[in-house]
Amino acid sequence: MATQLFEDKEHASKYQKYRTSPPQEIQDLIFSYLDKRLNKPYELAVDVGCGTGQSTKLLAPHFVKVLGTDISKAQIEEANKVLKLPNTTFRTSPAEEVPVDDASVDLITACAAVHWFDIGKFLKEVDRILKPSGCLAFYSYLPIRDIHYKDRSEQMCKVMSEIDDAINKYEHEKVQRVRNGYKEIFDAIPYTDKLRRDDVIIKVKMPLSDLIGLIQTFSMFQTYYRLEPEKAMDFIKTTEQKFLKIMEVSSSETEVEVCFRYVIVLASKPK
Repeated sequence: MATQLFEDKEHASKYQKYRTSPPQEIQDLIFSYLDKRLNKPYELAVDVGCGTGQSTKLLAPHFVKVLGTDISKAQIEEANKVLKLPNTTFRTSPAEEVPVDDASVDLITACAAVHWFDIGKFLKEVDRILKPSGCLAFYSYLPIRDIHYKDRSEQMCKVMSEIDDAINKYEHEKVQRVRNGYKEIFDAIPYTDKLRRDDVIIKVKMPLSDLIGLIQTFSMFQTYYRLEPEKAMDFIKTTEQKFLKIMEVSSSETEVEVCFRYVIVLASKPK
């Protein structure tokens, strides 16, 4: 069964606010791959571990129907609250039990999610629901390392490294699948038509406040917060002040540049 670490309603709200949607470069890779293997029109896409729907909504223009599923009731409630798309529905269900018919899905995606699943059971379910030549796309950004602001990038990156070191002890073992660039997941996929890339670099400008909010959505920080809420929030406040001091500004709305490095696994079921 998929690991459940995103159940809290407050966490779901932060997730919706601060988690970014997949960049255009990732979308282009997915649809370029799909276009070469299936003919349009595309009928059904399923976004598994959809969270609050940041990745699900990007599928809507390309498919007749889109289904987003997540094991977290709070995440699905948040998705239903903020996204009103006529061809898109959200349902609470474990990744290993997708509520669709056999051989009915053109594309199944999982954004920053597949590492939490029971990989063996999930891949059997993927094989059940994909059409012949149907495709899967599993992707995530790796731990953030690079933060840039004017000529202070080295100092900013040092603070980001300190954050990583501080919350690492609260990291679930399954996050190692991300740190390893989804190699374990890629190797487990039984299809011969597959590829993996871990070199997609995306630079995003955002207010420092959004970066601080994003850090609070990480599973390891959420574990820290559940165990020691006061210390966790003190840590966040101290971290924010460190950044502001380096930047020599008083407002957390000042923009910084964050470099995200993505890993993506693509595969196609045999005809």
